[in-house]
Amino acid sequence: MKSNSLFLTAAAATALLLASCAGGGNNGGNGNNAATSAKSPKYIFYFIGDGMSTPQINMAEKAVSEEGFLEFFNQKTAGKYNLQPGKLNVRQFTAAGLANTHAQNRFITCSAAAATALATGYKTDINRVSVTPDASAPYRTIAEMAHDKGMKVGIITSVSIDHATPSCFYAHCADRNEYARIDSFLLTTNFEYFGGGFVRWNTKQHKGLYDYLDQINAAGYKFVNTRKDFDALKAGDGKVIATIERTSTDTTSLPDDASLPYNMDLCLQKSENDQIVLSEFLSKAVELLYNDDKGFFIMTEGGKIDWTDHANDAVSNVYETIGLDRALGVALDFYAKHPDETLIVLTGDHECGGLTLGFAGTGYESAFNYMKNQQITAYSFSDSVKAYMKNKASFDFILKKIDEYFALGNEEKGLKLSDYEMERLKKAYKVHQDFVKNNKIMIPKEEYKLYYGSYEPITVTVTHILDNKSGVDWASFAHTALPVPVFAIGVGADNFNGYYDNTDIPKKIMQLADLK
Repeated sequence: MKSNSLFLTAAAATALLLASCAGGGNNGGNGNNAATSAKSPKYIFYFIGDGMSTPQINMAEKAVSEEGFLEFFNQKTAGKYNLQPGKLNVRQFTAAGLANTHAQNRFITCSAAAATALATGYKTDINRVSVTPDASAPYRTIAEMAHDKGMKVGIITSVSIDHATPSCFYAHCADRNEYARIDSFLLTTNFEYFGGGFVRWNTKQHKGLYDYLDQINAAGYKFVNTRKDFDALKAGDGKVIATIERTSTDTTSLPDDASLPYNMDLCLQKSENDQIVLSEFLSKAVELLYNDDKGFFIMTEGGKIDWTDHANDAVSNVYETIGLDRALGVALDFYAKHPDETLIVLTGDHECGGLTLGFAGTGYESAFNYMKNQQITAYSFSDSVKAYMKNKASFDFILKKIDEYFALGNEEKGLKLSDYEMERLKKAYKVHQDFVKNNKIMIPKEEYKLYYGSYEPITVTVTHILDNKSGVDWASFAHTALPVPVFAIGVGADNFNGYYDNTDIPKKIMQLADLK
């Protein structure tokens, strides 16, 4: 799908919304009635951008069009994606729709309820993992249906493999935080491939790493966590669990739940064993699961799009969205070779952060070129700030670090701080300083929540200022009820046009692929 406009995605989505509203009904008139194509897809790629709606896609697309951004991106990602000039891969999709995301018991969903809808075609309550709202019975998932049909199945994510979204494709439990139970489900699926982040064995629910590795071995899975062993994987190796090295050692202090590194922090990883990225995990899945007889079903999640949304870190969000888009490229390359047998579907589970491409202080202007000045993720900077403040760093020292990692205050780069912005930073500094002195937040909790969410105040203020100068703003540190886009290409793709509920997405795939 080609266009001269960078903003066609949002505009097309809006047009679809208006057109479908005219048709009436939550399912756009045909949400549950996907026409069966003359030929069912044999190879199904199902992509989920956690926390991703049209603003995240448009922002990433605009950022990559800025002069100098591609070089900067490739440097920060250690050349793993080799991003080239041009539109994102999502531009190649031929069908587009919009989907509602509400849970059974709440208008603004959580990832587990949303993923249950996307995996089973049924609504459920918050925190449920592919079970009924009262948790009395399981919902059968599309991955389980595909496996029962004889298709090979792969589950891939950039966060831990037992996180809400991936777990909803293979586990069934009342609470998304029941990690030990979810991890037990994983080993009983017999799904052929799990790739990306590892399980959070380091919680109190697990006895320890070696206990779970023994269970992996007993379940007949081959476990790899190094670049050498990952690259050596080949068809015929049997069932595989593939991750990176740092998630499968003693990671009790890891802040990000045994996930892959943020794309922006790839260059900071000391070992090549920790630089295997989402698109590589998918490429290996295709290599291992390709089956000319029965086909395959592969779900791939860009999970850290959501995490950067929560932190209101627009630049890191761009990196994560592009990482998912690069994985799309793997599927599209496969589709080019098997156009009459492949279906690719991309959607989000919900929007997060209330991302807005526009800011009151910049009016109709935007300056996405400022984004290339951010050197590390907000999460990494936050860790550094906490250490600085614990050692009683001065405000001037913090300002130097803000300049070093974000260029804020650098007049030559157009990022001079206004008096108002400086006051915001001083206030955030004092809030953190008071916390260090008193071991508690000294401003009203309501004020802290509105300004900083649950995050380190200096870091949030820095990302907000840089994002605002770029022409981007945030409404929340939490999920929102915005509808999400649905893109499709391949066998039966036209069925995904329109406006419908998120439960209709897997139903359409099930009907097209004759999954029962």
